[in-house]
Amino acid sequence: MSISLNRNWEKIVGFIILLPSLIGVAVFVYGFIGWSALVSVSNWKLGAKPDYTFSGLDAYARLFGIGERYATSIDAIRFGADVRNVIGFTLLFIAGCIIVGFSLATVLDRNVRGEGFFRNLYLFPMAISFIVTGLAWRWMFTSGDPNVGSTGINLLFEHLGLGFFKPNWASDLVFHLPAESGVGQFLSGIGLGWMASPRLGVSLGVLTLVVAAIWQMSGYTMALYLAGLRGISDDLREAARVDGATEWQVYWNVIIPLLKPITLSVIIILAHSSLKIYDLVIAMGGQGPGFVKDMPAVNMWDTTFGQSRFAQGAAIGMVLLMLSSLLIVPYLTFSLRQEEER
Repeated sequence: MSISLNRNWEKIVGFIILLPSLIGVAVFVYGFIGWSALVSVSNWKLGAKPDYTFSGLDAYARLFGIGERYATSIDAIRFGADVRNVIGFTLLFIAGCIIVGFSLATVLDRNVRGEGFFRNLYLFPMAISFIVTGLAWRWMFTSGDPNVGSTGINLLFEHLGLGFFKPNWASDLVFHLPAESGVGQFLSGIGLGWMASPRLGVSLGVLTLVVAAIWQMSGYTMALYLAGLRGISDDLREAARVDGATEWQVYWNVIIPLLKPITLSVIIILAHSSLKIYDLVIAMGGQGPGFVKDMPAVNMWDTTFGQSRFAQGAAIGMVLLMLSSLLIVPYLTFSLRQEEER
């Protein structure tokens, strides 16, 4: 009887200790998510005075250009550019971080002299905020002008004998599949002409963001892969070599498959970061001409607090939440299944 009372008392004390954090999460996370969803379908369109009158999915129709009324609206054009930019940024950012991070980890895993120094050197950019990184790379990608000549990376190109290649990094150039090409005409013939248009491409401005973001986060990716490599037994590698596998085959057939959980974690973490990228864009000059560097988070902030269009801003926030859920929910499901299998 006394043991049962003690166990119940321990449960009550544990619940009381957790109660403040549970209330905080319920109010400040899920409560505000619910409030944002309510605002996104309300009539609170302009100004600081709330108007929670239900207006349907009008804000979402504006974002996606649904209906003749909104098909060519500035909201639809800007959000379309945001989606194009964030997809291009995410794919290139993740691929670049994985390639650079895994390569650095592979080199360090060979017990090179000065490993500690190089490990800290590669990790150091992560200690810097995106604002500082953005300001430094903004200068690097400043093209210069006829009065002062080339600056930053373009000046480096000149010194390397590549003076013919001096792009205007602040232009509205978007790389995409040409509509007049054979593939473009084929896509147009099957009703997929939109795939050969600037709506599906990568802008030069996004490439500058990708370079800066890879510089900052590849060290973090290197640390994750290095920890994973150190967790793989040398016996497995030696067994593969004894069976006649080349070094490339050892990595391709043994090491990389064993690093799948690390790669999945890297993809989820970096993709989540890229979806909410804001400070790096602001530090590198903002949305740019034609929204070439605009991102959904920048659009949400500008729409909500710059233009006081709260319903429209909340709709952008809800779309971002759904995109994040597409990444987080499968990852949590995968992690829970792994824990159950153990």
